[in-house]
Amino acid sequence: MRPRPLAVFDRLDLWEWRFCQRITLLSLYRPWRLLLQIASRLGDWPVWVALIAAQPWLQPQHSWRLVQYAATACLAIVAYRLLKTRLCRERPFITYRNGVHCGEPARDRYSFPSGHTMHAVMFCVLVAAHTPWLLPIVLPLSLLIAVSRVGLGLHYTSDVVAGAAIGYGFALLSLYVMG
Repeated sequence: MRPRPLAVFDRLDLWEWRFCQRITLLSLYRPWRLLLQIASRLGDWPVWVALIAAQPWLQPQHSWRLVQYAATACLAIVAYRLLKTRLCRERPFITYRNGVHCGEPARDRYSFPSGHTMHAVMFCVLVAAHTPWLLPIVLPLSLLIAVSRVGLGLHYTSDVVAGAAIGYGFALLSLYVMG
């Protein structure tokens, strides 16, 4: 039996599909699509794992931040997986096969929330709190990762907004619990 998405997603899909369609048309331009694909792939895991692993060098007096960042990321992944598998919102390129261009293969079927954006915002907030001198690198990358998810037809805008809110929440929780 196929899981049924929430009715609110049906309404959101109708509101957002034209915007998604227009944004994904931009990815037909090869240089822009390549930039979005690179950002999306960096947001898969490499840049965040590198950031976590670099904590002992970035903050020698606070090398335990490696544990804080890794634990926060793992908790966020668990919450993300639970939401994604329970809410079952189809990706825009699946719902609108002829209207939304897919610029990169999806790893799974469902789009809500955006895990890439969740991690990007979460690490942006943590970087802002602990190593703000890295923000000129991490903030533009995070924004590009969020844009790439809609631009490649993998997420609706509301998926990205929800992922950002969840990531922000996990970062604040992490800062509250671990400082």
